[in-house]
This record gives sequence, C-alpha cells and structure tokens, in this order.
Amino acid sequence: MIDFRYHLVSIIAIFVALSVGIVLGTTLLEEPTLQATEAVASALGDENGKLRAQNEVLLDTKTGQESFVAAHTPELVRGSLAGETVVIVEAPAVAAGMTDAVRQVLEQAGATVTAQVTLADKYLDPAQSVLIDRLATGIKPADLVFPAEDGPYDKAAAVLASALVTVAPDQAGKENPAAGGVIDAFQRAELLTVTAGGSAETEHIARAGTAVVITPADPYAGENAATQAGALVSLALGLDEGSRGTVLAGPASSATTGGVVTALREGAAAEKVSGVDTADMPAGRVVVVYALREQLSGNTGQYGIGPGAPAFEPSPPSPEATLSPSPEATPSPPSTATSGG
Repeated sequence: MIDFRYHLVSIIAIFVALSVGIVLGTTLLEEPTLQATEAVASALGDENGKLRAQNEVLLDTKTGQESFVAAHTPELVRGSLAGETVVIVEAPAVAAGMTDAVRQVLEQAGATVTAQVTLADKYLDPAQSVLIDRLATGIKPADLVFPAEDGPYDKAAAVLASALVTVAPDQAGKENPAAGGVIDAFQRAELLTVTAGGSAETEHIARAGTAVVITPADPYAGENAATQAGALVSLALGLDEGSRGTVLAGPASSATTGGVVTALREGAAAEKVSGVDTADMPAGRVVVVYALREQLSGNTGQYGIGPGAPAFEPSPPSPEATLSPSPEATPSPPSTATSGG
C-alpha cells in the first residue's frame, strides 16, 4: 500500500530533479547564449552607426543643395513671368512661411501679385456648403451660368474667378469694378480674407492672368477629407478656367493620401491644372514658376517627387519661345505635359 510518505518523497524527488536540470542547463548554455547575444548587439550597433553616418551625409547634401538653389533662384527664374500677373490663394493651415516664399520667387520671376486670398476654415467646412451655395448663387454676375452638375464649391470657384482672374491678356492688371462686391460678400460671410496687392484694401482689386493655390501642410483626414481636398481642387479648377493658367502647389505631404495634390492628380482636373508637390523646397518653388510659365504656353503637367508626377520639372521651353516672349509664342509641348491650362 502506497502511503503519504511515498507521495511526499516522490514530489521532493521531482522538484530536486527539476532544480538540478535548470542549474545544469543554464550553466551549460550561459556562455554560448551570452556570446551570441553580444555578437548580435555588436553587429546591430555597427549597422546603426553606418546608417547614422549615411543620414548625416544625406542631410549635409540636402542642406548644401537647397542653399545653392536658394542663392541662385533669382538667376533661375529671371524673366520667366515677366509682365505677368498672378493671384495667390492660401488654404488654411499652410506651413509657416511657405506662401511668402512662393510669392517671393514669383516676383523674382517678374510677376506682379494682384491679390492674396486666405481661405478660412469655414470655407472648407462641409456644414457650410448650403451657405456657400446660396452666397455664390446670390452674388454671381448676370452673365455667369452654372452648369447643372455644379456643387457649392464649383459655384463659389466660378464666382471668385470672375472677380479675381481673367483670360484676356489686355485686362490682366486692370481693376475689376465687380470684384469688390464679390470679395466683400465672401469676407462678410467669414469665408476668406483678401489683401489687394500689398494692402488690405479690397475696393481696387486688379484681375490677374494666372493663379497659384497653396495647399495645407498636412493632408486631410477623417470623414470630411475628400470633401475638403475636393473643395480646393474645385477652386483651382475654377481659377484655371477663368484665367490663362493655374498651379496647385504644396509640400511633399500634399501628394500623399488625403493630400490636395493627390486629389488633383486622381481627378479630371489634372488635365487642366498643374500640380507641384515640392513647394516646401527651394527647387520646388522654382518649379512652381516653370509650371506657371508652361500653363501660359497652353500646357499642363504634374511635377515633383510624389505619385503621379512623371518629372521633377517641366521640360525647358523651346529656343523660339525664349527669343519670343510675346503671349502668342507657344513652346513645344513637353513630353510629360498634357494640353490644358
């Protein structure tokens, strides 16, 4: 008969065996395990050091290239937009300093900025779409007819374009008597603010022959992302149709999911409006000038480093176009561009 002492001895024997096994196992495996771990850690440390060194080289290279381009920007763009006029539209949450940097390069290229429009968050709020629709319908010029399929942002874009831009070269830079009323209506509704040229007075707004729309620093997210990005694309398209050319420009993030440049490139507007996704770089701001120059020649393209950009910049204009700066001169279409503008 098996008694309690037998069970007790058996249990003690099991624990003793386990203890001996653990001690022997750790003793025998301790040295090889430690050596292998140390080898892996050393290899990872070496690789990490190499990557840090490579990153420092890349950063130094990027800094040097940007400094070089910034220093030579006046030479790179000189005369590219001589005698042209441009209106700048700034979306909410644009990266600090980007609009000023783009404006500076446009002016270095010879363009005159007729006005700067700053959109309010309210303009892109889908909850305000009824207000925007009623406002645009109520103040539109008598000769402006909205297509049946136009939504609120399409209508607003057309009305704003009628006040801010023109397709007629001989009217660019001249006052538009109707502009003040349109702009005032949008400002009273707290949808945007406008500075005419270099002043805050909007009663003497000259129409521009071209437009540049600056996108937000970050892509849109959430259930309203598509509507917000689409509203800016609609505005860019409306300005393009009412002018001689429009460029939609933003940072690299604008060409990612939820970005406004992505929304442009994924829709039909890409056939008319040029997109640049490198406006946060000195070289990219030069490309904005080149893309606008290309728009004036009647061509459209998508440029930068993001998806949907087959080239970093437009092809150079033909020598004939360079020698003949008149509005009638049309350079050879670049291989990466489509007809539009």
